[in-house]
Amino acid sequence: MYGKGQGASVIPNDYSDVKQQVSTGSLPEKARIEELLQDVHARYADIDEGMLAYYIPILGEVDPSLFAVALSNVGGNVLCAGDVNYEFSIQSISKMFVYALVLQELGHDAVRDYIGVNNTGMSFNSVMAIELNEGHPMNPMVNAGALATAALVPGQTAAEKWENIRECLSAFAGRHLKMDGEVYRSESRSNERNKALGRLLKAHGQLEGEPLEIVDIYTRQCALKVTAHDLAIMGSTLADGGVNPVTGERVISADVCRDVLAVVATNGLYEKSGEWLFEIGIPAKSGVSGGIVAMAPGKGAIGAFSPLLDNAGNSVRSQLAIGHLSRALGLNLFASAPQRPATS
Repeated sequence: MYGKGQGASVIPNDYSDVKQQVSTGSLPEKARIEELLQDVHARYADIDEGMLAYYIPILGEVDPSLFAVALSNVGGNVLCAGDVNYEFSIQSISKMFVYALVLQELGHDAVRDYIGVNNTGMSFNSVMAIELNEGHPMNPMVNAGALATAALVPGQTAAEKWENIRECLSAFAGRHLKMDGEVYRSESRSNERNKALGRLLKAHGQLEGEPLEIVDIYTRQCALKVTAHDLAIMGSTLADGGVNPVTGERVISADVCRDVLAVVATNGLYEKSGEWLFEIGIPAKSGVSGGIVAMAPGKGAIGAFSPLLDNAGNSVRSQLAIGHLSRALGLNLFASAPQRPATS
């Protein structure tokens, strides 16, 4: 479906030329981060592996050379390289922020029991994953789970639910986000599989509300326009215990942040999530427009965008860039160094 490299992982696992740092300590000074951002942009800008998401017609028309990387620390400083002002649809990255909204409203136990937290091991739009798990959506980062999550958003009407979603994601970004009408219409004409997922969940008693109405809400949330700069701030809000580091606004609680990051760590890159966590070591969420946001709790977040995707629907250049930065900046959550000399 995604062309070149289909079936093979592009999750980076060889950074032998990058000095290994560890996650203890803080981020380096601004000049070093700027240098690294420019380096990764130059290093991976000419990578042409992968293909556009042609199954959503409008996404198949995007310039494949676009590439942006941004990093926001929890102090609110944002540094960028590349096409950072280019707006693209947030797509599946929206799932983790809507999940945060629902967790904030309904609480840890209720949402875990209803939606689940385990990886399906299958594609993000799998029907089989539902059938094999007795109608349960399994986790909120696949499409079935995202539909079940959208149905739980507070609001008496579809319009109220949609507005609550838009306001929530805008609070994460620190600015008013708008929906891309062209992307919304293109997806609405081609999302028959999501409609089928919605009806299947309803048949199993796992969807609140009318399926096509919920699918429409989900389609709208995916069509919200963001930049790599926005993604860095949104991710940094999760890394900063729920406080937007730029506006100073508390968006969600620290407990909700913990839950979201845990689910994203194990499910954020779909069936490649285990490989990503093993090689790169930080929670990350991707979208088929080419965006990825990765969070280093207590430090900040990286937002990246490039529309060429691997066979799982994850941006090739964005994975490479974030992987490089994770190693160079010591973001891997599982890396550490002894604090005293070893004794004989």
